[in-house]
Amino acid sequence: MHRAFPRIAAMTIASLTAAVASAQHFPVKPIRLVVVSAPGGTTDALARVFSQRLTDSLGQAIVVDNKPGGGGVIAAETVARAAPDGYTLLFANLAQSLMGSLHAKLSFDPPRDFTPVAFIGATNSVLVTNTALPVKTVQDLVAYAKARPGTLNYAGGTTGATAHLSGELFKLMTGVSITHVPYKGTAAAITAVIAGEAQMAFLSLPPCVPLIQSGRLRGIAIGSSKRSVAVPDLPTVAESGLPGFDVSAWNGILAPRGLPRPLVMQLNREFNRILEISDVREKALAQGTDLESQTPEQFGAFLVAQTTKWAKVAKAAGMRAD
Repeated sequence: MHRAFPRIAAMTIASLTAAVASAQHFPVKPIRLVVVSAPGGTTDALARVFSQRLTDSLGQAIVVDNKPGGGGVIAAETVARAAPDGYTLLFANLAQSLMGSLHAKLSFDPPRDFTPVAFIGATNSVLVTNTALPVKTVQDLVAYAKARPGTLNYAGGTTGATAHLSGELFKLMTGVSITHVPYKGTAAAITAVIAGEAQMAFLSLPPCVPLIQSGRLRGIAIGSSKRSVAVPDLPTVAESGLPGFDVSAWNGILAPRGLPRPLVMQLNREFNRILEISDVREKALAQGTDLESQTPEQFGAFLVAQTTKWAKVAKAAGMRAD
């Protein structure tokens, strides 16, 4: 048995040496950045900003490959099956935290089959209501809904979309009885709230700001953990009586399981460097996204917390994939 130790040690050293050498020469060919959404929208726009900056700094093309559908499952499956060599990355979003809860059968394990690489940032959401609804605060809305159980509709996306999760978390934390009405996209949900088809919604902040300012929508509170510079007078839902309420449409970079540590750190440094570029931050803020650098370990812990949090909400709401 003891004779095997030198051989095992030699193999381990050789493996580590190969990984370091790979990182030193990485990349030598284009990198595929698989995006969970269709062209257009916040996730795709951010992915393209980062792909261009990475192309400039790494000297190899970063090819954006949009694979929408299945609540992010199609894109995630593509990356989970790829070689862990750094040449296939996933531009992931909040859907990654829900896959295990919404889908009974997956060909991959969302927590196990990916390597956290870098956190990108989170997009603010805002709770808005129809202007005819006689409420101005979260407390007003809760009291109004409790006095009229089952009469309020909230506009949300498909099952597991950020707007849907927000509404279900709101129900879980307040005990109100409100009905989810799915709409295809933010624009349709906004139209529904303005028209009164739905009385409330948690929506992406940027398209709502001019409508709040013009009086076509009533802004009640920010659904994310921090106030927004775009509407600084709006409190967060958390500071309005629901501590711990936080729904952010986050984005981050994942790689297939087994990506060598030197490559993880090299890619993490590259993404974190881009996060600090002023015009990148400005473009992100214009879409309501606050950029934030994290270590791979911090991002990994964030993913675990998100998966645990949304599993509870999905179970309480009886969510299943469409």
